[in-house]
Amino acid sequence: MTLTLARLNALPREEAAEQLRACCGSSRWVEAMLARRPFESVDDLLAAADEAWRATGPQDWAEAFAHHPRIGERHAAAPVSATARAWSAREQGTAAGTGAAARAALAEANEAYERRFGRIYIVCAAGRSAEEMLTDIAVRMRNDPDRERAVAVEEQRKITRLRLETLIGARES
Repeated sequence: MTLTLARLNALPREEAAEQLRACCGSSRWVEAMLARRPFESVDDLLAAADEAWRATGPQDWAEAFAHHPRIGERHAAAPVSATARAWSAREQGTAAGTGAAARAALAEANEAYERRFGRIYIVCAAGRSAEEMLTDIAVRMRNDPDRERAVAVEEQRKITRLRLETLIGARES
């Protein structure tokens, strides 16, 4: 669903929450965004999103991460809207179109990442090939846990911004 910024501002609270939750699964982030409405511009919306994300912590990050499927998969650990599922599929579309060997390598890399860091590999996958993500995950596997958590948090921020832009029609879906 594409909305205008004015329509997002005017939606009843629960409908706005549903739309925002498709962008980021953190309940704290959604509540912060609802409290900041109305947004005056796309820049205001994106700045509010970044500010709200910076105010979150480890539990919020885990909640947001649970709303993403593993790279190469379709279903997230947490229930998500049809909009969020469609966006994930599009974001992973380049990687999904690769051959069976690349998909198997991604699945193996996902498993190794989860064993090492205890959570799924979060990456802003839009437009990235399986090979690019395999390279990225290999580099990130060398991070210490704190550094890697910071990288994952930043990737979630990028995903959220991309989805917000898509939601309000500032970016083609």
